[in-house]
Amino acid sequence: MRDNPLLMLARSGQSIWLDFLSRAMLVSGELVSLIQEDGVSGVTSNPATFERAIAGSADYDRAIAELARRGMSAAEIYQALVVDDIRMTADLLRPLYDRLDGRDGFVSLEVSPHLAHDSVGTLLEARRLWERVDRPNLLIKVPGTREGLAAIRQLVREGVNVNVTLLFGIPRYRAVAEAYLDGLSERAAHGLPMERVASVASFFLSRIDVLVDPLLAKLAQEEGRAGRMAASLRGETAIACAKVARKVYREILSEDRYLALAARGARPQRLLWASTGTKDPSYSDLKYVEALIGPDTVNTAPLETLTAYRDHGHPAPRLEQGLQEALAVLSRLGELGIDLNAVTRELEDDGVEKFARPFDSLMRSIELKRVAALA
Repeated sequence: MRDNPLLMLARSGQSIWLDFLSRAMLVSGELVSLIQEDGVSGVTSNPATFERAIAGSADYDRAIAELARRGMSAAEIYQALVVDDIRMTADLLRPLYDRLDGRDGFVSLEVSPHLAHDSVGTLLEARRLWERVDRPNLLIKVPGTREGLAAIRQLVREGVNVNVTLLFGIPRYRAVAEAYLDGLSERAAHGLPMERVASVASFFLSRIDVLVDPLLAKLAQEEGRAGRMAASLRGETAIACAKVARKVYREILSEDRYLALAARGARPQRLLWASTGTKDPSYSDLKYVEALIGPDTVNTAPLETLTAYRDHGHPAPRLEQGLQEALAVLSRLGELGIDLNAVTRELEDDGVEKFARPFDSLMRSIELKRVAALA
């Protein structure tokens, strides 16, 4: 029997996290099995995954009814449910976190998507969630919007672990990396420890191609060089962005500023590949895993993608390959008139909305169940 490809990814230095969480997975032992047998070393959650878990099943109905009878509102019930799930997940991952000295074994919990453009609100909710969950291997997910940068800087300064989510473009990634270093620098200036402050910067990949590919398809209908170029770039943008982001990451780690912080115990803000389930059925179901395998990175994938990789993945260190080709892809997009900055702005706005909709839907579902329990 061949080696489990997921375990081979873990041995290559890439962390494999599960991009889903439900109480059923926790109580059935499914998550424990993924950790022990497949090398899963972290879990991410978001409003969409919680909507599928809570509103899409009856697994939480008894807990909702009990909390409703205690007089809790729908918002209070939601937070109680997710905090319990996050704590249980953190505890399952805690042995790994301890064994690796805090370098892996994290679970992520997101602030309300309605706070994506509210620095102060994000900061207040992030602090509240951090204190309520009360686990060292928690990452608070903060959208990497312009308004989120100040919250990221302050949270890192306070020693709160941060998963910066909804990143699509290189300029914003660099700004996020600077915010992380700013927070660490402020800790250093106050003599505060940095060894256990953790952060990841989460690039959402498949969504980039979902937006750019139709633009390329339209341009590919033209005759001549532009049409041929557009056709050749289909499905290449997201992976090119990820490879260039890795280049920026390498540059940051070689700069004097980071090196001085690292000498005092600071750890790098790892790149995390998110939205790695393939959206276009004409692409490989492992497209956003195979191309981006490299040490000191994270790939958080839905269960379907993990299952597919276990079945037919072919691990090899490909992340550092093809950088010049990736730079050329981004340059050619500009030649074709595709403004990546405009694309990333649209993706960011759309990403916030994609999380806000399931969050609101989930709150309505909890309210209906709450009312029914009191009837």
